[in-house]
Amino acid sequence: MSSIPVPTMAHHSLLVLLLQLALLLLLALSLGQLAAWFKMPAIVGELFAGVLLGPSVLSHVVPGFADWLLPKQAAQMHLLDAVGQLGVLLLVGVTGMELKFDLVKRRGATAVRVSLAGLLLPLGLGVATGLLLPSSLLPGGTDPMVFALFLGVAMCVSAIPVIAKTLLDMNLLHREVGQLTLASAVVDDVVGWFLLSVVSAMATVGLTTGTIAASLLYPVGVVLFALLVGRPVVRIALRAANRSPEPGPTVAVAALIVLLGSAATHALGLEAVFGAFVCGVLIGTSEELDREKLLPLRTTVLAFLAPIYFATAGIRMDLTALARPAVLAAACAVLAVAVLGKFAGAYIGAKLSGLDRWEALALGAGMNSRGVIEVIVAMVGLRLGILGPETYTIIILVAIVTSLMAPPVLRAAMARIEENAETEMGMGSGTPRDLTSPPPASV
Repeated sequence: MSSIPVPTMAHHSLLVLLLQLALLLLLALSLGQLAAWFKMPAIVGELFAGVLLGPSVLSHVVPGFADWLLPKQAAQMHLLDAVGQLGVLLLVGVTGMELKFDLVKRRGATAVRVSLAGLLLPLGLGVATGLLLPSSLLPGGTDPMVFALFLGVAMCVSAIPVIAKTLLDMNLLHREVGQLTLASAVVDDVVGWFLLSVVSAMATVGLTTGTIAASLLYPVGVVLFALLVGRPVVRIALRAANRSPEPGPTVAVAALIVLLGSAATHALGLEAVFGAFVCGVLIGTSEELDREKLLPLRTTVLAFLAPIYFATAGIRMDLTALARPAVLAAACAVLAVAVLGKFAGAYIGAKLSGLDRWEALALGAGMNSRGVIEVIVAMVGLRLGILGPETYTIIILVAIVTSLMAPPVLRAAMARIEENAETEMGMGSGTPRDLTSPPPASV
């Protein structure tokens, strides 16, 4: 008895997928480089690559080609989504591997105060804004409270990759403000991924006392399992991979751990990106890790998979929706809440830690950058049906605008910090303080 052959991908479907990937990558890399040339985060250009190919531009300019390249058939778009999902899981894993927890230990209570204040205030304001937005912006069947909680999570996250790149470009990465910003962002990242997983689980199973308890306990259980069981397993796997002088085994083991962790949390009804993040942290904090051997994985993810993912995210934006007054008003309100909430929260946390107003403003500017993480949160919301096309577009706009705001505000704040330092020292020109210099009494 002959077995039934496994179906293969249709010739036309493969052709469309290859052209989609090639065109998205070409535009994402080109516009990403153009954005970098103008001192903007590359993610801005990568998102606009998708905007050009999506309903905002290409569908109006060349509708026939747009329908051929991005057909309405779900099966064809699922192929592109599958590539994007692989990219985002590995991107989140790499992000977890690169978190500097030693910064949190060194900066201690100051980083925690800045982070928690910069997280809780926008979270609360985001939830309140979500409850006040018109119900017409919510997809049918979406629980208003789940939407409000999700919007709160979207408002409170920060984006370490964008923050780190901005600080590096401005030579602030090793300055006191830069170190505090990164340390605070680490705490934000950890709490943000946890909250995203909780709210996503609530959206999947509904809001009841039992499901809320399970949504809270499952992520805690995952973290405990990772610490007690996952950590020694990761250590053994990396030790075995290190026996090879080549980076290949280490790259393969790291990718395998991230994918298995993603599958595990997804099976539990949590977000797959939560598992990827937890496993990335386990890999990054393992004493067996040889970071040099992970460079090929990092390069592949950041130079190939991530640009395709962000371009795919841009495809789902519909800027023409902003022509509707209700959508435009909601976009302005959400953006204002996102910016004011993060700035005010980080400012309050910094002032409680004894920093002056310009240092507090610089911290707020750094923490305000949403970038990569905001896009991932928006894509999760769209996939779960929590967000519709309008609210998705609004949240992506928040990611873009806040990422563009960070450099100029940081430059202005740092100029005043250095000016004040020169005045206090009685100097006409001063040398910027770094971590090796004795901190002032206020820090």
